[in-house]
Order: sequence, then C-alpha cells, then structure tokens
Amino acid sequence: MAEDSLTPSADWTIAAAMLQFPGVTPDGVPVAELSSEAWREQLQPVVEAGFTAVEVSTSWISIGDLPPRRLAELRQVLADAGLEVPGISVVRRSVIHPERGGANLALAHRTIDAAAPLGVPVVCLGLHDELLADPKQATWFWTVPGPERPVDAEAYGLAVRRYRELAEHASAVGVELSLELYEDTYLGSGKEAVRFLEDIGHSAVGLNPDVGNLIRQQRPIENWRETFALTLPHANYWHIKNYARLEDPSRGLVLTHPTSLELGIIDYREMVRAATAHGFSGAFVVEHYGGDGLSVGASNAEYLRSVLPARTISEVEK
Repeated sequence: MAEDSLTPSADWTIAAAMLQFPGVTPDGVPVAELSSEAWREQLQPVVEAGFTAVEVSTSWISIGDLPPRRLAELRQVLADAGLEVPGISVVRRSVIHPERGGANLALAHRTIDAAAPLGVPVVCLGLHDELLADPKQATWFWTVPGPERPVDAEAYGLAVRRYRELAEHASAVGVELSLELYEDTYLGSGKEAVRFLEDIGHSAVGLNPDVGNLIRQQRPIENWRETFALTLPHANYWHIKNYARLEDPSRGLVLTHPTSLELGIIDYREMVRAATAHGFSGAFVVEHYGGDGLSVGASNAEYLRSVLPARTISEVEK
C-alpha cells in the first residue's frame, strides 16, 4: 500500500443548511430565547436526515448575540446531537449598509469571537442585505430586483477596509472568513469577487463559490464555468445548490427554479472535481429553497459523496 493511504469520500464534511428553520416561532418567540431542549427538538430532524454536520446561521440563532451561558448550552446541544459545525453564516448583514453597516460590522466581530470557543473554523459573510417588502412577498425572492450595489469608490473602499479589519480579528483567534458570491454586490461575478478578495489582501479570507446565487437570476448571466474557473482556486467554504433555467432569447424570457444538484444546469460532478484539483478541502453546505429542503439536502449530500474523490490521510488531517 502507498505510504499515504486513501480515505473514502465519506470523510468530507457535508453540512445541512438551516434555510428551512426560521428564527422565530409561530408564537413570535425568537429561537435564541428558547430552552436548550427546544433547540434539541429543532435539530433532531437534521440528525434523522443523516447529517453529522450543520451550518448555524444568524437567520436561525445569532451566536454573536448569545450570552456565554447560552453559547455553552448550544455547544452542548450540538455535541449531544453529534453535529459538527463547520461554519457560521452571517446572513444578510452587509457591513456597508448605509444605516446598519456599523451595527452589522459589530455583529460580525461578535460572531467571530463566538465561533472560536465553539471550535467553528469558518465564518461566512456577504455584502447582500435584508430583503425588501416586495421580494419577501414573492414566491421566489430572486425574481424581484433588489437594491443595486453602491458604485462610488468610497463605498468600495469602506467594504475592503471593513473586511480587512474582520480578517485581522479572525486570524488572531484562529478563524477563517469566507465571502459569499451574490448578485448586485462586489461579489456578483467571478472577476469582481477575485478582485475584491485581492484588494482585501489577507490570507484569512477566501471565497464561498455559491454560483447558485448567480444562475438563478432571471436575466442573462455569466457563464458558470467561467465563474467557477476564477473562484475555485480561492474557495475555502461552499454553499452548494443548483437551479433549472428555461430561456427563450427571442422573447427575452428567463425562468428559473430550484432543483437538485444533479438535475440543474451546473455540472457538479465536473465542478467538484475541479475544486478538489485546486486543493479545495473545505466544507460543503447543501442548500435548497422550497418544499422539504432538508430532505433535498440529504439527497444532495448522497450525490456529493458519489462524485467526491477519496483523499489522502495527510489531506484529511490538514
């Protein structure tokens, strides 16, 4: 046998997303204020779906706002459930929002501080912000145009400085940052994302090549292979999902719909192997909007296992 033997694809971390888990109960109580037993009950379906890892997002529980005692309770709940947390996602809290940017920056710092004692290696951030009223009312929020990104150099410079500040903090406590691709932001295409990352210029920051956020737009899009070619060399964490696209150029019609990893327009067998060839070894977070998203995520996890290559022992231990 070779000196560095292979481990099966089952050793890759594939985490459930929390898209189907609201942050407020039907009675209007924030999930963060529920008992630890209630947290266990909410996470049980994740375990029953076969997951051993879950991403904790601020849309469910904002760990940066939990007092130390409650943070310790959450850590114990996750441990009791046998759930690893490979990443924390700070959802729709842009650090350059004209009114809330400072508060969102402070939350990102608190989240980094909370991630470290939880043993969470990655905090995922983005430049998209809270949905406006019209997108919230739509069946699919991405079918309604959102706010355009600021075009002035001052706003761009502020984004770079604030992410560099967060990177310094993350590096000091042993956490990495991952920046999520998203339309109409400075991370809205492959070229823009790489430029933004290079302008930040810090080794503690990588990209979340969530190209699904881009291909679902009901308008012309960048070729997804080109987007991946630019971003995969910088990827350290991956929200992974797929969409079907129906296009009629003669009428300017584009319709999109969430679907499984193997049925959408992105060939993930090809892209996953391209990512690992570039050295990607981070976690996958299987996302899906609509229906029983958790079960679709579980099926997507099985698909990923079928296309992921085995890794050497030394690669797993890194």
